[in-house]
Amino acid sequence: MAAVVVLLVLVYLGSGGLKWFDAALAGYLVGVVLAVFATVYRYLIWIQRPPTAMLSRRGWQSFRRSGSRGKNVVGLGGLVVTNLLSQGFIRRRSTSRWAAHQLVFWGCILAAMVTFPLTFGWVHFESVGQTGGRYEAFLFGVGSGTFKAESVFGFTIFHLLNISAFLVIAGVVIFLYRRLGDPGALAVERAGDFAALAGLFAVSITGLFLTASSLWLEGQYYSFLNNLHALTVIVGLMYIPFGKLFHIFQRPANLGVKFYQDAGREGGGQTCRSCEQHFATQMQVADLKQILPELGFDYSDGAGNNWQDTCPACRRGQVALAQTARVGGFG
Repeated sequence: MAAVVVLLVLVYLGSGGLKWFDAALAGYLVGVVLAVFATVYRYLIWIQRPPTAMLSRRGWQSFRRSGSRGKNVVGLGGLVVTNLLSQGFIRRRSTSRWAAHQLVFWGCILAAMVTFPLTFGWVHFESVGQTGGRYEAFLFGVGSGTFKAESVFGFTIFHLLNISAFLVIAGVVIFLYRRLGDPGALAVERAGDFAALAGLFAVSITGLFLTASSLWLEGQYYSFLNNLHALTVIVGLMYIPFGKLFHIFQRPANLGVKFYQDAGREGGGQTCRSCEQHFATQMQVADLKQILPELGFDYSDGAGNNWQDTCPACRRGQVALAQTARVGGFG
């Protein structure tokens, strides 16, 4: 509720007391308000889950640890660029998957940078003179420069949403091609994955339909297409907190993993009780021993030993031996 109140106050102040708020976009504002409420609510629930809360707490502790704060501040900037903006970790897995993510990511960012300020009344345009060939852009009611409507700059400004739609559609096509043609991707496919792609495609294509109606159909079907596009946008906004797109808000929290790993390495490694090889940090293993019982998975044996003290390779071997003994051996 606090987030919703803050948003509404910013809309009121940024639009000059609703002077520059476009009532035709009221439906979009309602969708944004509902999405903000649901997204913040789910995020707060997610961040309080034992594993997430532990990771978040350890991440902040590691970030603020003595003697490393300056280096971590610089490192955080690099992580924002490599993990959030350029998404290099995806490129290392698959170039096509990375290209699809980048197209959808930047298409959505561009659309958000245009749609939200317009919806909130933070940005509006006014014609200059009587010919209607020049416009002045206003940001929070302050004039920010004029431009010709038929210039390259003017064409780009008025078609930013079309550009973003083409970017998103291209990304969706690559995603679909990969998912439908890759047996590995199909093996782990979930229904929600296609729902997200369908929603992104619907929002983008209906937005392009509006432009097509204006430019080539003399406004035919514009009212219907406008309502259809508004419906897809509002449903899409409401889908964010409940679907796969929620990872947009989860991803920044994962930046703390790097600092967590660095702090863990400084604390020493965990030695496997079977092969006596280092396989993780002592901090990570200690955190697992604390968190897993809270989730109903207690792997201690009551004699001071714990399954978490065994490395993954030895675990697999012990499981295989136990299964073999269970079925009476092989041969």
